[in-house]
Amino acid sequence: MFFSLTDEQRALRSTVRELLADRFPLSAVRALYDDDGSDGDPAELWKAIGEQGWLAVLIPEDHDGLGLGLLDAAVLARCWGEGCVPGPFLPTLVAAEAIRLGGSAEQKSSWLPRVAAGEAKLTLAHGGRVTQADGKLSGTVHHVEYAHVADALVVAADGGRLWLVDPRGAGVTVTVTKALDRSTVLTTVVLEGAAGQELPGAVLPDVLDRGAVLYANDLAGVARVALDRTVDYDKTREQFGRPVGSFQAIKHALADLHVAVTMAEHAGWYAAHALDAGLPDAALAVSVAKSKAGDAAREATAAMIQYHGGIGYTWEHDAHLFFKRAKRAEYQYGDPAEHRERIARLVVDGA
Repeated sequence: MFFSLTDEQRALRSTVRELLADRFPLSAVRALYDDDGSDGDPAELWKAIGEQGWLAVLIPEDHDGLGLGLLDAAVLARCWGEGCVPGPFLPTLVAAEAIRLGGSAEQKSSWLPRVAAGEAKLTLAHGGRVTQADGKLSGTVHHVEYAHVADALVVAADGGRLWLVDPRGAGVTVTVTKALDRSTVLTTVVLEGAAGQELPGAVLPDVLDRGAVLYANDLAGVARVALDRTVDYDKTREQFGRPVGSFQAIKHALADLHVAVTMAEHAGWYAAHALDAGLPDAALAVSVAKSKAGDAAREATAAMIQYHGGIGYTWEHDAHLFFKRAKRAEYQYGDPAEHRERIARLVVDGA
């Protein structure tokens, strides 16, 4: 089967790349790294995202959104990875998908138009031990992105049910935790009898798959830029009177990386398409994409450091920005090992 982006999706990618390069280039990311007092959520960037309507990409038209598919959102995620772009954009998309898929009519009307307009920030808190009794939630969830600036948390509790929680409500404590990757902010959320509003739909597996696809595409963007910049550098850096990229060991290693990154790129696009189209291999495609992207980004960013020589190990060079983002995103929504285990289960059970 032939599969590729449409002309409209390619145009969207070009527009997003140009705006991010103009409004929030890597120099701005570096400034965020160096600002210990920042909340990690640049106001000017969030405003630009809202003005462009990118938060509305997955919101239905009857809730003031664009009504596009996950593949269109994956195009945006790819650009986010390419630029190591910070902020709660991707966490908001994922949490809004939980409301879109599993929320009541009232919950959708309350939150989705606000998300589409850039007036609300959301995040998904899952993977912790949270219990509920009579609508009160208790437990702890680690590594929640941007809970400190979110207007609502979508919390996964025991049994896989999802609950809307006010992060500033009684019984909720949000603590920012230090992370090596400063292109995001991770928090710990502690719930002690916090009030929650249940989403009626049991959609956590679908939401996690969609989150995995978006972060797989973010990782694919990281991997491609890391590889391209390494190749460009090794074409001009000389040792013994020759470009180091002409040495057989480096040339073959970069060729292998190109194959791995290309496979991750196509796996990311296809997984988004498979979920949009409801294809029978969608779950398998998700795990292939996330495992491929995690491996490719880790290897490409490590090679970026090594093949830039001494300068690649310095704070002044951009290599560490990509490496740290790759290492962090590799573990979000399942690391490569977890997804390979899921692939095995799907294939064996399917057989």
